[in-house]
Amino acid sequence: MKDSVIAAQQTQPADRTAGDLARAAVSGWLGTAMEFMDFQLYSLAAAIVFNKIFFPDVSPAIGLIAAMATYGVGYVARLAGAVYFGRMGDRIGRKKVLYITILLMGASTTLIGALPTYAAIGILAPVLLVVLRLVQGFGAGAEIAGATVLLAEYAPAKRRGLISSLVSLGTNSGTLAASGLWAVLLSVLSEEQLLSWGWRLPFLLSFVLMLFAFWLRRGLKESPVFEERADVVDGVALAKDEVESVIARADEQEGSVLAAGIRQRKGRAFFLALGLRFGQAGNSGLVQTFLVGYIATNLAVGRSVPTDAIVYGSLLGFATVPLVGLLGDRFGRRALYLTLTALTVVIAFPVMLLITSGSTPGVMLGMVLGLNVGVLGLFSLESVTMAELFGARTRFTQLALAKEIGGILATAIGPVLAASLTAVTGSWWPIAAMLVVYSLITFVSALLAPETRGRDLVRLEDAV
Repeated sequence: MKDSVIAAQQTQPADRTAGDLARAAVSGWLGTAMEFMDFQLYSLAAAIVFNKIFFPDVSPAIGLIAAMATYGVGYVARLAGAVYFGRMGDRIGRKKVLYITILLMGASTTLIGALPTYAAIGILAPVLLVVLRLVQGFGAGAEIAGATVLLAEYAPAKRRGLISSLVSLGTNSGTLAASGLWAVLLSVLSEEQLLSWGWRLPFLLSFVLMLFAFWLRRGLKESPVFEERADVVDGVALAKDEVESVIARADEQEGSVLAAGIRQRKGRAFFLALGLRFGQAGNSGLVQTFLVGYIATNLAVGRSVPTDAIVYGSLLGFATVPLVGLLGDRFGRRALYLTLTALTVVIAFPVMLLITSGSTPGVMLGMVLGLNVGVLGLFSLESVTMAELFGARTRFTQLALAKEIGGILATAIGPVLAASLTAVTGSWWPIAAMLVVYSLITFVSALLAPETRGRDLVRLEDAV
């Protein structure tokens, strides 16, 4: 360990050019796109073919449940990955962790496409499928958090919201790419071709994307914020006891910088971030997951109408996401959060009236509005606000945990609760009520949170 904070500041951070910023932006977008594409590829395969090729010796219903269970284990692994890689990213740097996560996701997804089926190796096939799904989720648990942190720390303060929103666009890109690939396969292949070899193609093609993403990240420089941190020496963050030792020997100014990050009582910023995450994740689970099935099952419209609505809403999101990021830079994060969540509360019941009207235009308009106002707009704000809430010393870890815990609580539980309430009441109003509750949780969190626009991200302490 160096003897003083000055030693940590002797190595000046590398200059960052517009090209470096562009590479960081594309890297963040591509990594998030790959994460969501991998998960969407798997979820569609689980619903369409995995019950037949990995669980053929059980009834179709049990096979579907088993296939969906292998999908669900990935979310458990995501939480473990958030803890493990979040701590690593705070200690040795964002760039190194993002190498590992992209390789884990890409390699496991590719290997799924090469797996022998149940007919070839029996029970070992679904076991290997679960193992690869766990590896995939373990890497994904830190990918979007790492990309969010890296891009926020690269971006100029005045354009941080706009540039950070590019990570959110990766969700649209990945979901649309996976859905498009499966749509092509289903339209050109017979069921026999799909079950024998066609299902493998989307997974194997992800190998090309992984190579490109890895190549792109090889030339990526470390986050300038990480390099400028007062507790980083020779590219590695000092442990807490080492920092306390430095504080004891440092002058008043140097010591206070370090003490602010080490001795601050943690927790308030994390729970505020969790509340901000809850509205976006909860609304997403209702709009993008539950409503798709609810509309197809309960309304007299074509089964493709809700999925088409998600596609159109996602395409509109390519305008919504950067626009919200730009407005957040202009008017502040809190103002946009309060506006979007209040708007979601106001339109929740009218949107559900449109969706349940039974007309195709009504379903389309309601879904597109709900997706862009209550989900994608909040996701754009989340990408920058959560990074600004946390101090540089624990930003990666806290952001990853807030995202994954919020996602599990809201996205995983929400659709199940909605299904139960609509079954009991025989009505759609519980869905609207849940949209209101989720949005109010985020509204209150934004009301309690400080304005973070333009905050110095090198500071080690949380914003509150």
